[in-house]
Amino acid sequence: MRYFVEKDSVVREIWGKADIILFIFAGAAAEFALNKAVDWLYFTGRLPADPMGRLFSTVSYARAIVFSKEQEALKAIDSINAIHSSVEIKRGSKIPDWAYRDVLFMLIDYSIRSFELLERKMTLKEKQEVFEVFTRVGTGMRLEGLPNTFNEWVEMREQHLENNLKYSHFTKDLFGKYRKSLGIPRYLILLEAQKLVFPGAVGKMMSFRKFSFLLPFVGIYKLSRRLHLDFLFKLLLLPRAYKNEIEELDNYSNSPRPTKQEKYKQAG
Repeated sequence: MRYFVEKDSVVREIWGKADIILFIFAGAAAEFALNKAVDWLYFTGRLPADPMGRLFSTVSYARAIVFSKEQEALKAIDSINAIHSSVEIKRGSKIPDWAYRDVLFMLIDYSIRSFELLERKMTLKEKQEVFEVFTRVGTGMRLEGLPNTFNEWVEMREQHLENNLKYSHFTKDLFGKYRKSLGIPRYLILLEAQKLVFPGAVGKMMSFRKFSFLLPFVGIYKLSRRLHLDFLFKLLLLPRAYKNEIEELDNYSNSPRPTKQEKYKQAG
């Protein structure tokens, strides 16, 4: 039986590790807030009402695609199409194709950036794998104007950052929602995590400094993973109410951690 993503693909390695996923969505959280189509997320009300719940919901869809057999993955993509179509009908207008492309481009870019931050530099072939997987998702969503090659994507990504982002009242409000949902200490950690992965254009629009205070701790965190203590860092990043979801993020990891559930209980 054919899988949507080959079992030895680097894409599975990326989306099988909780910490990489958290950095992907840390970067995406900043860029989502700047996107000129962010008003669509406010129309449904789901993202501003529960940013963390939306994160885990998005992860579940992404993993339903990355780790499933091809037909099951295509069904998941059809489900995404149906949800978006329902929203479009309710609002009486169509989500622009460029907005869909922007989301795919974010997933490609932050998958690469987050993996390279926490693991190692990726080869061009591996980057192309990431690009090809999410382009197939876009094709399944019947999107038009998708790039044909990784180099074309690089150019289109730069155009997106230049043309499709702006700081708006939605941006300010959404970051306020992040702060309320996470609490001030975790919110400040989120801001520092974002500085480690987002493109310079995003940081400039947010008026962020280039240096992140978390950078010196990246090496310490990598060591904690070898000692199987990284679960403590994840609990620091997200509220304890999401312990089960945090644990679920690592279910696809290639690194077995038989005592993790007990550790979570002890930490709670």
